[in-house]
Amino acid sequence: MMMMLRMDAAREPRPGTDTLPNGDTLPNGARGPSGAFTPDVTGRPVWRLLVRGIGVYMPGWSEPSGVFPVAVPHGRREFGAPPRDGFGGMPWDVPDAALPPGFGPPAFVAGESGFGLHLPERRKGLEPDREIYVRGQENPSFGIVIAGPASAVGSRVVDADGLVRFARKLTFEELFEPGDASSVPYAVRAARAVQNVVLLDRGSGVGLCAEADQRTGTARCPVFVRLGGPAERTVRAYALAPQAVSSHS
Repeated sequence: MMMMLRMDAAREPRPGTDTLPNGDTLPNGARGPSGAFTPDVTGRPVWRLLVRGIGVYMPGWSEPSGVFPVAVPHGRREFGAPPRDGFGGMPWDVPDAALPPGFGPPAFVAGESGFGLHLPERRKGLEPDREIYVRGQENPSFGIVIAGPASAVGSRVVDADGLVRFARKLTFEELFEPGDASSVPYAVRAARAVQNVVLLDRGSGVGLCAEADQRTGTARCPVFVRLGGPAERTVRAYALAPQAVSSHS
């Protein structure tokens, strides 16, 4: 199922910093209403896409009111990452007490690319539900909500690059009309212009939000989602905690 809906531009974080008592600084918007430092993701287009996706595919579920910050252990860029090519990776060796409630496998953190999922299996040929959204007129950007098994991506390791590639594939397939050659250029342009992706795996109770930088091509997953069951109908969102910048560096 596909729907085209024009979205207004979302508020972007303002430049600047918040200052910690020791003189270190954090990006503006990192301080939440309670005074705790939380990631500033709720003003981004991908967050609005997440809220829309929950409303479409999970009616009755409460949208997240904010995010739980996930702090990367000191001196580490990743944790919980699966082995690459059968070896390496970073084991899940972070104490549960150091993590926010509900965060854990199959999620992992992979440095600057953000969150990912390490799945028990991969499956090809699945056709998840999807909704496509477009923002802007002269130079439109596209977003897509994918609702279905995360294993439909076709890999046991679902990271930002893999999720964006899958989203662009689905976008092309939705907009391409078989037998109509004139639909090819638009479908190709739309696939390349996908900048925001939301994956909601209701069966496994997890989700990911991905962003793709149109200028550099860099993809990252700034938000991991934990979906509650029918009894509780809650959605918890997690984002990486801002990293302090030393005033002495």
